Amino acid sequence: MAHASPPRPAPIGQAAIRVLVCDDSAVMRIAIARALESDPAVRVVARAANGALAIEAVKREPVDVVVLDIEMPVMDGLAALPLLLRAAPGLRVVMASTLTTRGADATLRALRLGAADYVAKPSAIGEQTGEAFRRELLGKVKALAGRRPAPAGGAGEERGLPPLRPRPVDPPRLLAIGCSTGGPPALFAVMGALGATMPVPVVVTQHMPAAFTPILAEHMGRAGRLPCAEARDGEALSPGRVYLAPGDRHLLIEPAARGATARLSDAAPVNFCRPSVDPMLESAAAAFDGRVLVAMLTGMGHDGLAGTRRVIAAGGTAIAQDEASSVIWGMPGAVARAGLCHAVLPLAEIAPRLLDLLRVVRQ
Repeated sequence: MAHASPPRPAPIGQAAIRVLVCDDSAVMRIAIARALESDPAVRVVARAANGALAIEAVKREPVDVVVLDIEMPVMDGLAALPLLLRAAPGLRVVMASTLTTRGADATLRALRLGAADYVAKPSAIGEQTGEAFRRELLGKVKALAGRRPAPAGGAGEERGLPPLRPRPVDPPRLLAIGCSTGGPPALFAVMGALGATMPVPVVVTQHMPAAFTPILAEHMGRAGRLPCAEARDGEALSPGRVYLAPGDRHLLIEPAARGATARLSDAAPVNFCRPSVDPMLESAAAAFDGRVLVAMLTGMGHDGLAGTRRVIAAGGTAIAQDEASSVIWGMPGAVARAGLCHAVLPLAEIAPRLLDLLRVVRQ
């Protein structure tokens, strides 16, 4: 299919990232292709108007990443997704979603089916929204295409990292989880394995827009046996419940006469994120005198590093997901490389280790 303009060559010595754009709107296909090919490291090798055509395209030529619309005629994105992954093992799929409840629910179902990430499509491509969309899309496509699996290490540990820290004496009083790219499926896996017995409150910050977080909380509750909802300002944190940071608001933890309460903040983004993991962890370390257990899951960037450092300095505990099981080993990798971890584990081993550190007796 013809491009609107010839792409610039990739930098010398580097192969261009090969992307397929699938959307039933010709205008959106052009907008996404232009956004991607504004970077010389990316080349749009095919465009498709529905899922069936996208499947044919990935069978014809190598593709690294597919940007896949959800609602399309003939074959929609949810129907096409498993077939694309089957047709091209190792393919990364980024869902292009609308900022609606319906779009959020479909996107989260796609993430459970194997999509690596999502981008929220702007309702109109103006100069400001178009630039923000371009940056987000390019950042995710380049990060996903650049991922390499880690070499296998003993007992889930990564090679070449600082020594793991010894287990703290005092059991934690709060479990705090941070994640971003690839986070929802990781959260579903952890929630599903935690069981129904949790002696402390659980707070979670996942980088996600406000239209998506209520649906994410519902999916997390369905995935496990712990009740989960968006945190409310001033709400007391109770053991055995999961509190998710609402989209576009930082979740802070304040000490209270009995335990702690949630505070929602409209303060400026931290690490370009709101909600951000760092404010949650920094406030939790102060509220619980360091008796916080941090689980850093898959995500792009280094949000959570400063907060985890504060938790560890106050006497807390941190574990990180390993590189091989992470979609992007940015956030957990930053914590692991800084020497802040008591364990670096595959996703399947995260929940059992959390329960062990929380002194939960598994039935």
